[in-house]
Amino acid sequence: MGIGYNTIAFHADKCDGCGKCVTECARVHSQTDNPAHSRIHVAWDDKAKWAGLALCRQCGEPDCVSACPAGALVKDAYSGVVFWDENRCVDCHLCTLACGYAGIVCNPETGRVVKCDMCNQDPACVKACPREALEFKKGAQLFNQWGDLEDLVVPGLSSCLGCNSELVVRHTLRRIGPDTVVATPPGCVAGVGAVGVNGITSLKTPVFHPLLTNTASMLAGARRYYNRIGRDVTMLAFGGDGGTADVGFQSLSGAAERGEQMIYLCIDNEGYMNTGVQRSGTTPYGSWTSTTPVGKALKGKTRDAKPMPLIMVMHGCEYVATASTAYMDDYYAKLDKAVKAAKHGMAYIHIFSPCPTGWRFPPKLLIEAARTAVQANLVPLWEYEHAKGDIEFTYSPEHHIPVDEYLKLIGKYRHLDQEQVDYIQKKADRNIAQLNKFTLHQEITTGG
Repeated sequence: MGIGYNTIAFHADKCDGCGKCVTECARVHSQTDNPAHSRIHVAWDDKAKWAGLALCRQCGEPDCVSACPAGALVKDAYSGVVFWDENRCVDCHLCTLACGYAGIVCNPETGRVVKCDMCNQDPACVKACPREALEFKKGAQLFNQWGDLEDLVVPGLSSCLGCNSELVVRHTLRRIGPDTVVATPPGCVAGVGAVGVNGITSLKTPVFHPLLTNTASMLAGARRYYNRIGRDVTMLAFGGDGGTADVGFQSLSGAAERGEQMIYLCIDNEGYMNTGVQRSGTTPYGSWTSTTPVGKALKGKTRDAKPMPLIMVMHGCEYVATASTAYMDDYYAKLDKAVKAAKHGMAYIHIFSPCPTGWRFPPKLLIEAARTAVQANLVPLWEYEHAKGDIEFTYSPEHHIPVDEYLKLIGKYRHLDQEQVDYIQKKADRNIAQLNKFTLHQEITTGG
């Protein structure tokens, strides 16, 4: 499938034109604060409060390389970086004319070109930015590591446009592999993953369709059979929040208490989306659903969401984690730990899964919604390993954003008044404070 490369992303809405990235780049490469020696440049319109970035994009087919008559520019096949050889350069500056991004420019003091070399995959500009307007994206590592593995989900699914659950299923099975038995209780995932279209399943692994009430217990029975015949097969459940936190909780709780060997993934789209967008136990406060309407008497759900990940921690599971598809490197690392934990007991991962259809937002905003919820501390990413006995954050935004930055993206929160927004902000802050009490290797009393 080829090779992917790391890249530097620019978030213009976070940039205030401070220029610290420019200064740091010049200091690292030339031991001076002179911006003329910087490989990155920011254009800032103070009146419009608008920022533009001039930075080498390390293009796949770089025009600067094609235009160079001396062969002084070469794209490295391993890192993807376009490197400049000053010894071969004849200072014709044709490369600066060929670049459409102003990514390679002439230093007015030396008369020679300068361009970004990614600082040996540790960009100084990214670390210097105080507002996280620059982000070093390393998702290419996942592609390079797992991209050639077989996709165990067939094409032509009947899922909604922009379905996050499909992303979860595809990535999870690609990582865990074909030696897996999958259970998908009634819900969106079952409709597109197990049942499929016209009686044909959509997965290439063994898959069955349990009831909402017995997913975990059926998987437990299957695992015990495989143990009896001496086969090490991963038991994997893709359950929705309704089949996990509500209707199926009794069998999940029992399996967790017994330490059954399985990976249980809760794909939490915060409601019963498959049957008409009704509220579930994990539907957050203030959400519109068809059973928590908005009008004169009601303004969405009046209760907080059930804290399923913490409940599973208290069950003494071998491994518990939260995850988001906006942070796939974090999710893949947690899958690795879940596979190992499931050989000894239950691994539970709670995946935040925005639903464009049920939440009333455009599918193109799927990953932005997932990322913004994490940045606003509404979906903290953490993990719990029973052997350690504490909760550890796996990602913490240095500068978390207000919750209304997330709420305004999602249509089901469009009705919220300021009092409700303030309540959600305080609840998010309390949740983080509560999680902090379980960190730093403090003991957690469990029944395990």
